Amino acid sequence: MWICRCLIKDFEKRPSVIHLLEHPFIKQVHGKDMALQRQLAKLIQVQQQSGSIAKTRYERMHTKRPYVLQTKENSCLDDDLVNLEVLDEDTIIHQLQTRYADLQIYTYVGDILIALNPFQNLSIYSPQFSKLYHGVKRASNPPHIFASADAAYQGMVTFCKDQCIIISGESGAGKTESAHLIVQHLTFLGKANNRALREKILQVNPLVEAFGNACTVINDNSSRFGKYLEMMFTPTGAVMGAKISEYLLEKSRVIKQAVGEKNFHIFYYIYAGLHHHKKLSEYRLPEKKPPSYINNETGTVMQDIVNNESYRRQFAAIQHCFRIIGFSNEEVHSVYRILAGILNTGNIEFTAISSKHQIDKSEVPNGEALENAASLLSIGSEELQEALTSHCVVTRGETIIRTNTVDKAADVRDAMSKALYGRLFSWIVNRINTLLQPDKNICNAESGMNVGILDIFGFENFKRNSFEQLCINIANEQIQFYFNQHIFALEQMEYQSEGIDAALVKYEDNRPLLDTFLQKPMGLLSLLDEESRFPQATDQTLVDKFEDNLRCKYFWRPKGVELCFGIQHYAGKVLYNVCGFLEKNRDTLPADIVVVLRTSENKLLQQLFSSPLTKTGNLAQSRARVTAASRSLPPQLNAGRIKVDTMEMMRHPGETTNMKRQTVASYFRYSLMDLLSKMVVGQPHFVRCIKPNDDRQAMKFCRERVLMQLRYTGILETVNIRRQGYSHRILFDEFLKRYYYLAFKAHQNPPGTRETCTAILEKAKLDKWVLGKTKVFLKYYHVEQLNLLLREVIGRVVVMQAYTKGWLGARRYKKVKEKREKSATSIQTAWRGYDARRKYQQLRARRDEAAVCIQSAYKGYTARKNYVVLKNNKHYEFNERQRLGSSNKGHLTDSSIRARQPDKEADYHRPLFYTTERNSLVDIDEHDFTANRRLSDFYGSQKSTGSDGCLEKKLRTARRRCQQPKTLNSPEDSMYYNQVNGSLEYQGSKRKPRKLGQVKLLDGEDEYYKLLSAADSIPEEDFSPCSPLSPQQMFFS
Repeated sequence: MWICRCLIKDFEKRPSVIHLLEHPFIKQVHGKDMALQRQLAKLIQVQQQSGSIAKTRYERMHTKRPYVLQTKENSCLDDDLVNLEVLDEDTIIHQLQTRYADLQIYTYVGDILIALNPFQNLSIYSPQFSKLYHGVKRASNPPHIFASADAAYQGMVTFCKDQCIIISGESGAGKTESAHLIVQHLTFLGKANNRALREKILQVNPLVEAFGNACTVINDNSSRFGKYLEMMFTPTGAVMGAKISEYLLEKSRVIKQAVGEKNFHIFYYIYAGLHHHKKLSEYRLPEKKPPSYINNETGTVMQDIVNNESYRRQFAAIQHCFRIIGFSNEEVHSVYRILAGILNTGNIEFTAISSKHQIDKSEVPNGEALENAASLLSIGSEELQEALTSHCVVTRGETIIRTNTVDKAADVRDAMSKALYGRLFSWIVNRINTLLQPDKNICNAESGMNVGILDIFGFENFKRNSFEQLCINIANEQIQFYFNQHIFALEQMEYQSEGIDAALVKYEDNRPLLDTFLQKPMGLLSLLDEESRFPQATDQTLVDKFEDNLRCKYFWRPKGVELCFGIQHYAGKVLYNVCGFLEKNRDTLPADIVVVLRTSENKLLQQLFSSPLTKTGNLAQSRARVTAASRSLPPQLNAGRIKVDTMEMMRHPGETTNMKRQTVASYFRYSLMDLLSKMVVGQPHFVRCIKPNDDRQAMKFCRERVLMQLRYTGILETVNIRRQGYSHRILFDEFLKRYYYLAFKAHQNPPGTRETCTAILEKAKLDKWVLGKTKVFLKYYHVEQLNLLLREVIGRVVVMQAYTKGWLGARRYKKVKEKREKSATSIQTAWRGYDARRKYQQLRARRDEAAVCIQSAYKGYTARKNYVVLKNNKHYEFNERQRLGSSNKGHLTDSSIRARQPDKEADYHRPLFYTTERNSLVDIDEHDFTANRRLSDFYGSQKSTGSDGCLEKKLRTARRRCQQPKTLNSPEDSMYYNQVNGSLEYQGSKRKPRKLGQVKLLDGEDEYYKLLSAADSIPEEDFSPCSPLSPQQMFFS
């Protein structure tokens, strides 16, 4: 059948890819790809080997999961009680019991989830199950707490509206664990890039519950406060922060617990952890006898602390929570010191002393506990003792100090302990909110959306019920009233106003009982506040006032029982004991204690008692801006100050400073108002927790106990109204705005009329819907179907947009790429031209430098050579003068010498050689050195060109490149070089070739060159043939 539907040609009628992926067979294949591939490969191989092409029926592949996923086709009718044919109490109880025996602890009642506490751990909360309940149809999977969380998340993202998940039930029904699972799944759905933020949010509940939960007679982890956790998301659905609101902490549990109950968890955790780490002495805690605040009637507290391994593990977990969330080590150390100070304060005892004038004076007989408490709180022991045993009274401008009796001093001690713990708990909550507030750089908090989770103490009915149970049960009455209003009253009122013909469902309305508690001035809480203001009022006068003013069917006073009254709650009759009502309601903290604690050197303790309280009784949170970089820094923990200026604390808008008139009842009333104001903003989702038995045993189902809870929670009436009524009422314009894509084109703008809404509903193929005057009335399952269709249409649009954007992006990228290539070519061309010109200029500069160097070297060489020639000619002329003068006896003149010179032209050019043997200048005979003719020719040419007898300089033309060297053509030249070579014995020389840059040393064979080198030091100016030599120069030459 499914394959036939997939083969339909009309794409609007055939299933889409989303439906294919949601098919049970495809889901069961998930995670077994490799195994199925191996099976298919094996089957194909067998088929190929056999050579058969006939269709063969193979064995069934086993893909059964540990937790069987049921579908609508087989057994989803059992998942929703609305689908039952017979609606009565026996049928509903039988259905729940059958499912509970199969470990199906969750059941739907329309869009409401019923959760039975299994009292055991189930393996249905892993990340794999989180993936199964992520944006899928509700009927695709069995009922689950993750489905309710996903419904709230999808509603927030789809409709951009805040959501609220309300968890209700008796104490021990599993509300706290359900809240944990919802936070876990919402964190999975709203995955953000900041993994540390998700880890912080998951660590919030364990930390807060360690300080706010305790063990009671019926629940080992009972919430002793109301908690409303708001998870903040960006418009795209990513989690960006969280905020906790706490209400009505049971502070009286710090100083006293009922029989069989314990103090708050944190006291046992810290005691076991410090004992394990050998740090009890550091915090002044005894090792053998437990403090009085945690001691019980059995005397086995220390044995449990030492031997209970879970306490040590919880202490390590609490330290991990502090570190992950962002508390500093200094803050954690201050918290531990305050907790240890509270335990030591409880050990302070008082005794009465009598004197002549005072018989009701009290004192502290043993100062050890007082010293320990004062040391841990960083205050003076004397100041603390004075504040405990006396108080100041201001009358007509005069201060009178009055002593306290033993009972009064004990009350002051207990009031101080309760105030310390209550304010410390509020500070921890405020600090968590500061560390988890959204980063304004990522998203503005106003533009985000919230999913609120209410986890409040459940309805309680003990053997002895006191003021705390009265407040808890009134809060549960308020939650039940909100449920009735949303499920029954508002829905039926809209039926009448819109003209819808629907059968009215009768239900138990608890509004009269709430008025009995909350109305002014004759309500129970108002009467309690009025009686608390009278100093002489007693518990007996309070009961009498209740009996005189509360005349209704819900209040009665039992006969023969003093100081008791009874209330008929929605969950049953409860008998309350009035002992201590007035003192618990007053909750007075003497001003002397506040003054002493403000002088503490502990900066955290200063802050606790310098910040004012809000109208709900909580510590006011500072409104200072905290950036993401400073979230890990402790606020107000700066060293140096001892006293705190209270004007530095920024006040909360709803805070109050008139503490004398505030009572616990007034705090409670404001807390309910604040809680309701947050709940009514969002779309509610209800989770009703049921306790199957009072023994906390797994797999035990008590029919009478479950039936009683179903009756007072109105489950049967809820089933009827969900079957007959319309849980979703949407205005025409809002309905068109949400779903007009299902029937109209994007460019169309249809009006918000009945016809338009009808067209959309018919296009969606829905049935059993009704149109009113201004609203569309839908069943609880219609909205889910419309959302799935809308998601499918939007998915197609997104695919088309993706392809279009991809094509446009590719074209744009191609243009940009071409432009970049052209730009790169232009840049490369310019650079290469610049680089070539730069290199050419460098090469040209080097060539110019080389040419200058060569020219200078050549000019020096020619100058030195010409100078040597001129020097030899002058010397030869001088010798000739002496020789001719000696022969002619002084009658020789210059003209005669010149006249003889042409005849003996070679004599002028005979060179002189310096010999090492004689160390003197000798001339060479002309017949031996006729090779000097070249020098004489040069000299003769110089002399013949000068008109005044001066020698002119004639440079030899440089030999060109590749020109053949000059050969010895004349016989005289050959004779000259042969004689020179023979005289120097050059043929036998074994000199090695000189390397480049090596200086040549002159030896005996180089006398000729040594003679020539003497001319290098003569300046170039002296080389001019026009400047004749002086006699001295002639002499030295």
